[in-house]
Amino acid sequence: MEALGDDCLPYLPRGVRLHDDKLRGIRVLLAPERAIQLDAIGDAILSELDGKRRLGEIIDHLATTYAAPRDQIATDVREFLRGLVERRMVFVEGAA
Repeated sequence: MEALGDDCLPYLPRGVRLHDDKLRGIRVLLAPERAIQLDAIGDAILSELDGKRRLGEIIDHLATTYAAPRDQIATDVREFLRGLVERRMVFVEGAA
């Protein structure tokens, strides 16, 4: 798999979306015939994927928002997104 550099553009592909499951009080990532329950961290990351901002901008924003070291946020975000890219629940343009 290609590396997820700061200049790549991660986004949710057509048919994949974030959803509030009000009955269970959870947030899920829905894809055709699949669903993943999200924790607060996963929800925070995926909520930033607007298809306009590059990964570096998203990481910077999360590091500022949560007052956490950028390197730590970058590692966590890349690892989380890599798993979803492998499952084809997140697409990335310009991965290096």
